[in-house]
Order: sequence, then C-alpha cells, then structure tokens
Amino acid sequence: MIQRIDLRGRSLGRRELLDVLPRAEVGVDEAVHAVEPVLRQVRAGGAAALRELAQRFDGVTPEHLRVPAEALSAAVDSLSPLVREGLVEAIRRVRQVHADQVPHDHVTELAPGAAVRQRWVPVQRVGLYAPGGLAVYPSSVVMNVVAAQEAGVPGLAVASPPQKDNGGLPHPTILAACALLGVDEVYAVGGAQAVAMFAYGAAGSEPQDGVTLCEPVDVITGPGNVYVAAAKRLVRGVVGIDAEAGPTEIAVLADATADPGHVALDLISQAEHDPMAASVLVTDSVELAAAVDARVQDLASATKHSVRVARALEGPQSAVVLVDDVDAGLAVVNAYGAEHLEIQTADAAAVAARVHSAGAIFVGPWSPVSLGDYMAGSNHVLPTGGTAHFASGLGVHSFLKSVQQVEYDREALEVLADRIVAVANDEDLPAHGEAVRGRFH
Repeated sequence: MIQRIDLRGRSLGRRELLDVLPRAEVGVDEAVHAVEPVLRQVRAGGAAALRELAQRFDGVTPEHLRVPAEALSAAVDSLSPLVREGLVEAIRRVRQVHADQVPHDHVTELAPGAAVRQRWVPVQRVGLYAPGGLAVYPSSVVMNVVAAQEAGVPGLAVASPPQKDNGGLPHPTILAACALLGVDEVYAVGGAQAVAMFAYGAAGSEPQDGVTLCEPVDVITGPGNVYVAAAKRLVRGVVGIDAEAGPTEIAVLADATADPGHVALDLISQAEHDPMAASVLVTDSVELAAAVDARVQDLASATKHSVRVARALEGPQSAVVLVDDVDAGLAVVNAYGAEHLEIQTADAAAVAARVHSAGAIFVGPWSPVSLGDYMAGSNHVLPTGGTAHFASGLGVHSFLKSVQQVEYDREALEVLADRIVAVANDEDLPAHGEAVRGRFH
C-alpha cells in the first residue's frame, strides 16, 4: 500500500535527500489566482460579499454573519458531558503549557545612566480561523485562542465556515469551544473570505450589522485548506500570519524495538485528515517495515474514513524509507523536517535530543501524535512542508512583539558622542552625528 524508498548503502547529503524524500504538492501558486478575486470582493463589498460567497462556496446564506450570543450559550448546553469534559481538560493543559512560554521583560545596564529595556508587547487584535471542511476542529480553536489569550492579546475574533445543517452557523462544537474559552466575537465565515475579512475588515450592509461588521486584525492564525493558505500569502504584509499551512504530515523514526501496531495506527490516524496527508515511516528494520505494512492493510480497510486513508497512504507523499541505522534515519528525518515526528526507538529520548528540524517531537510509544492533537498541552498548529527547518509551531510568541526601549541620560550619551560622530561621518551621514553633538552646544 505504501511505496518504499530504499536508501540503504547510500550516503546522501541534504540536497540529495530532499530530492528523493516524498512531499505533497500543495498547489498554493495555482490557488492564488482563484483567491485574488475573492479578496477583492470582500474588501469592496463587506458583509454583502461575505453572504454571497457563503452561498457560492458553502451552499448557505447565513442570517447572522456574527454569531449571536444565545447561539454560543446553546452550543455549550448541547455538548455531551464527555466531550465537554475533554474540551475543558484540553483548555486547562494547553493554558498551563502556554502560560510558561510568556517571556519576561528585562533591563540591560550598559553603564551608569545607560540602559536598554527589552519589552514584550502583545498585538492588539487577532483573527483565528477554525476549518470546517472534511473535519471539524474545536481542538484548533483551543490551540489558537489559548495561545493568544496567554500572550495578553486584548481582541480576539474566531471565524469558521457556515454549516447548512446548523442554520448557517458554524458547527456547534466550534461554537461551544469558543464559549468555553470566553470568546464572544465569532463569525460564520469560511475559507479565503474569512482571511480577507480579518485582513481588511468588513463593513456591514444591513442595519443589524452596524457600521462595521468586523474590524481589521494584526495577525491571522489557524489551519485551513490550500485556498486559506493562498489567501494568507496574499495578505501577508497587510497582517502577520502564522504560516501557509500545507497538508498535514507525520514521520515515524522507528527501529526493531517499535510495536508495528502502534506505528500503523499512527500512520493511519494522520492519513485520516486528508487524501493529501503524508505518512512516512523511516526505519532500519526490514522486519518492522513488513509488519507495519501488514498491520496498515488490516487496519486501514476497517477504519471509518478508509477511502480517504487509502488515498493518502498510496499517494506519492507517503512512504516507508529504509535506512542503514538510526543515525542514518536521523539524517533523513532532519532533512524531511516533519510537522509531527514520532521517535519509537531504543533510548528514544536521547535520539529525540538530536533532532533539529520538526514541528513537534513525540517521544516513545506512549506519546502518539493524537495526544498532541488534543490534550498533551502542546500546540498542534505546526509548520508543514519542510518549513520546520526555520519555523516554529504556534505559541505565545506568535502574538508578541519584541520592543527595545532605550534610556540614556546626558552623561551616558556624552561618553559616546565623539565615537558616534566618527562612525556617522564615516558612513557619510553627518546629520546623524550632529543630532548627538548638537545636544552639547
């Protein structure tokens, strides 16, 4: 079912590994052309455009683009007790981890009367997107909202696609998650049009909408399909974004000590997301690879979304990669830079410590990616498509700006004056030097 790539006996550098390792074709460039007119339409037409686009793309015209408060309350009341308990526990754990991420201000005293103060300032308003296509992700609401709240962002808005089966409102569990988190600004707006609404704001076209339906935001975060990624690319620079998220990925680095059933279950769970999802096993054990293949065939055919899973596992983005040993496997996974990386080897913690490119690392047989998706406390909004080489997962830092505050008195500046003038003149910027020298005449 899954293709094999045999790298045994080959010594490949990073460029060569990138050439042979599988990767999903995202197609953002092509989607940009489809998305550009949508952004223009929302920017010009506001609420009226959002309603027309909802009918075109979601098959429903929302009566309320902004979800009424009573709908949020009703969604919480409709939750099953166990789902509510799960969401509350996820919120608690994610909040605890993200509270510890908040950096502290500090002051560096360079000399008497000379100091630079490092401040961390939250952005003032964020737009958080929760998908609602093949699957519904209240867990993504938790990940995005908690990180922004712990960063101290004062203004939060959530958007999720309107659902025909829910009277034009987003999925009830999305609404319930928002209510449990204390978010009352929620919009029944999906896809690229939600990104446009957040980036440019949207004027209301009906009396109940008021003058402005949605104010512009500073940062847009949250996963989505290729059209959401394309829209984020187009508005980057107008607003900050978390990433152009591509199809989800799992890589599992495993040796002969791994349980083939665990590995197979984890590969399938990631393939369940999307036909373009990538599931990659890297192993030095031919026996393990064969056992995983057998378990995947048994389990994949029995799972609820078997067709979707089969397409993902059989696709060019998924593979079993055979290597000579764990060291060679580490070179492969570091070159691949997976969104999710599981380490299922002997001495897994020591192996994990040598990983430098992964969105999140799951260590040992009892730390599956599914745990991180919901209740590990870590954030599941992670870099895809190899961007883990330079990008981090969503966290408090995604909503903070570093601001340096310079505090010098007269004496501290005077000590440096001649040297500042000399360097300024050397750069042929004499007015810079005069801005300092002139203070002492």
